[in-house]
Amino acid sequence: MGSHFRFLSLCLLALVASTHAQLQLGFYAKSCPKAEKIILKFVHEHIHNAPSLAAALIRMHFHDCFVRGCDGSVLLNSTTNQAEKDAPPNLTVRGFDFIDRIKSLVEAECPGVVSCADILTLTARDTIVATGGPFWKVPTGRRDGVVSILEEARNNIPAPFDNITTLQTLFDNQGLDLKDLVLLSGAHTIGVAHCSSLSNRLFNFTGKGDQDPSLDSEYAENLKTFKCNDINKLNTTKIEMDPGSRKTFDLDYYRQVIKRRGLFESDAALLNNEVTKSQIIELLQGSIENFFAEFADSIEKMGRIKVKTGTEGEIRKHCAFVNS
Repeated sequence: MGSHFRFLSLCLLALVASTHAQLQLGFYAKSCPKAEKIILKFVHEHIHNAPSLAAALIRMHFHDCFVRGCDGSVLLNSTTNQAEKDAPPNLTVRGFDFIDRIKSLVEAECPGVVSCADILTLTARDTIVATGGPFWKVPTGRRDGVVSILEEARNNIPAPFDNITTLQTLFDNQGLDLKDLVLLSGAHTIGVAHCSSLSNRLFNFTGKGDQDPSLDSEYAENLKTFKCNDINKLNTTKIEMDPGSRKTFDLDYYRQVIKRRGLFESDAALLNNEVTKSQIIELLQGSIENFFAEFADSIEKMGRIKVKTGTEGEIRKHCAFVNS
């Protein structure tokens, strides 16, 4: 019995090892050696025309990984509007066309070899680096998922109004911890939000026409007076998540959070837990290089969530459609 159990354990270990071994740096070195260069070249040629795409694409990568793992399922279209991209959290996600254009260039070089999941992961990294943000390693070999369900996106992607308990649960479900929550929230340093995502905090927090007391009152007044002042345009009016520093990937987002000027309830929630609060204080006491290194570790970890490798999934020909 003991030897049989040991044999099974060894088989299981070998299986786990092989699954992880299939995600590796330079996975396409032989099958499509120019793939990563093609992606980087396209990013360098186009990102400076639309630098805000860096924030949009890192958000897309995040939303992809939190639903069925990093498998490119966020890119899929649905004829009945029931895919992940049709879910409320993804209605403001941008950059699908950018990914499609890169995919067509890579397909022209090596048809049916490089997954959309890898293209999205590499592009998110390259656009962040090209706009002055941190570099992180992207091991490749992900395969594309063939399922994309609206409800799963609604249930698994953290929302702007989530409290710390919900955030911790959603991150924990993906094998990420509170430190990852703080570090990945740091990407808000280059983000923009729509007024609609914080209208409750400003105008109707408890349903009595009141304001969220956890939001700095002077800042709230400023937002109501100068930014989110037209009730009919809350869905289209954009505001910087890191005012005055939105184009720079830096620590200023955390300074805003500490001053109770984080835009979302989920930003403010980071102060409601001793671990996350002390993490922020520690980051602010450290260097930008330290933040970049820690952020790189967390986002590389995120990029490994429930990846499909080997013979799982497929390599899509077009990112918006499964192969017929």
